[in-house]
Amino acid sequence: MKKIAFMLLIVSMMTTTSFIPVISADGERTVEEEIIYHIMVDRFNNGDQSTEAQVDVNVDDPAAYHGGDLQGVTLKLDALQEIGVTTIALSPLMTNADNGYHGYWIEDFYRLEEQFGTMEDLNTLIQEAHDRDMKVVMEFVTNYVANTNPIVDDPEKADWIIEQDITEPAWTANTVQLNLDHPEVEGYLLDVAEHWMNETDLDGYTLHAVDEASIEFLGDFTSHLKSVNPEFYLLGDILVSDEASEELLAETELDAFENRTLRDSMAEVFAAPDNPVSDIYETWSTASNQDGLLYMDDFYTERFTQTYSENHRNSLTAWTLALTYMYTTPGTPTILQGTELPMYGATPKDSQRLVPFNSGEPELKEFHNRISSLREQFPVLHYGDFEIIDSDGAMSVFKRTLDDESMYIAINNGSESAYVDVSEIESGMQLNGYLGDNLVRENENGDYRIGLPRESTEVYSIQPDEGLNWIFIGFVLVVFGLFIGGIIALSIKQRKSNDK
Repeated sequence: MKKIAFMLLIVSMMTTTSFIPVISADGERTVEEEIIYHIMVDRFNNGDQSTEAQVDVNVDDPAAYHGGDLQGVTLKLDALQEIGVTTIALSPLMTNADNGYHGYWIEDFYRLEEQFGTMEDLNTLIQEAHDRDMKVVMEFVTNYVANTNPIVDDPEKADWIIEQDITEPAWTANTVQLNLDHPEVEGYLLDVAEHWMNETDLDGYTLHAVDEASIEFLGDFTSHLKSVNPEFYLLGDILVSDEASEELLAETELDAFENRTLRDSMAEVFAAPDNPVSDIYETWSTASNQDGLLYMDDFYTERFTQTYSENHRNSLTAWTLALTYMYTTPGTPTILQGTELPMYGATPKDSQRLVPFNSGEPELKEFHNRISSLREQFPVLHYGDFEIIDSDGAMSVFKRTLDDESMYIAINNGSESAYVDVSEIESGMQLNGYLGDNLVRENENGDYRIGLPRESTEVYSIQPDEGLNWIFIGFVLVVFGLFIGGIIALSIKQRKSNDK
């Protein structure tokens, strides 16, 4: 009886869950294949709650340490893997001035901040991540040091410092700016970079504020590190603007860096219904950085969750739309800690609180898993050419093509159902949907009409139209017949037993 019930369960799962074919990729992953999770270590998870580790911790003070540490990150690796994360991006880990929880008040580039743990903790985290086929990158600050750094008071290094030209975010008040065009500064930072590469198995750096750095310095710095390890990721954080994007692409060896303008466009469109998704495409099509790091949130602006909630939009709906766009269009998805819950945050203070892991929406976490699995299985979603097919109000259909394979992405941000007719697909095919199990067949006009309910998404592959799958239907009928026969046999056996 148990065996029959188990067979029924398997059939039920097969009939209600879309099938995603597994496509294995040979060799090392590239940055285009990653899903990056951005962590501010002190504000993520407290793994070491011993008395000694809590001396400088005060969760009631937004300017103090809150206790997050490397052990806390290690403890959450399985949960992050479940939502499809492939790379952990840590905030700076070097020794900081008092209360430098964010990592930007560096006093010693060569030592790990003891509030975050030990080098053993860091190497354990990296090894545990690698055991799960996940990578670990660390944010590397080149532009700034704490105003208490010994460099500042060294008369022989007076020309290492230049006048600082920004006053935001708030942490900049306690920093001085390094002269990156000074050859001794460049040599010093290269030595620091190689030190951490030698002492750990880190997989890369996120270079902080590349828009504020000297292009010549970044060119030399990235070129040298790539000569040391060509597979070492070099990512870029944008602090203020995208204005230097063309130079960064042309003159440095950064693997990818943030596209702030595209982020603003995505957040604006998906924050409320009826904003045309085609507006995002227009922003992307005119950008020089078309394959950058895609993100919705950072630690210093209002979180996307806060924005759409003020417009009375549902969390699952808003994030389904945004994640579908981020995970199926050109670029590398980067999500901020707590996004999977999702976390709210109107101010940096709110956004930077410890992640409330005891909260969350299971359906949203399940969608993270589903959309990341879909992205993993289809290389066309990493490398394919990207174009918009057509739009109907707030709904757009996009196409990605790699060699002979094409996939269609449909996103309806409207408050009403909408459809787009696709006429370029050859006759005798069908579109199979993977998010909502939708099926589109050729109509009498020779078109394939992709229709979606309000505020929903779908991703399609093209397959031959083989009509009804009678072999599968027959298999299902046989199994159900066996199940019913088993029930009848068990009932007869039970009745005979009762008659004795």
